[in-house]
Amino acid sequence: MSRETRLRAGLFGRRAEQLAILFLRSKGYRILAHTYIVRGGEIDIIVRRGSAVAFVEVKARPSLEGALIAITPAKQRRMSIAARHWLSTNQWAMRCSLRGDLIAVAPWRMPRHVVGAVELHLD
Repeated sequence: MSRETRLRAGLFGRRAEQLAILFLRSKGYRILAHTYIVRGGEIDIIVRRGSAVAFVEVKARPSLEGALIAITPAKQRRMSIAARHWLSTNQWAMRCSLRGDLIAVAPWRMPRHVVGAVELHLD
């Protein structure tokens, strides 16, 4: 992959995350963290609405269908590592309902929010 292609893909991904934040806010979610990175793990967005805390992965692909199937077992592990770390420093969230969500983004389409799409291992 050329440098230009990587840069374009990175920009597409960052724009998708910003769109996802706006989309989640419009649905009444409060953003708790964005681009949460720890050794061995990363979560794109952490949100709260009511008694639920969601660890959200944003996938931007040429089609919504492609984005919906883009969560790999390795990505689930990285999200779980980061979620456990975040929870260790935000103990209050342990009283909430916890889940892994997906926001699928494709050009010229409304983002799709799939609640509970990502199986997290938090124990």
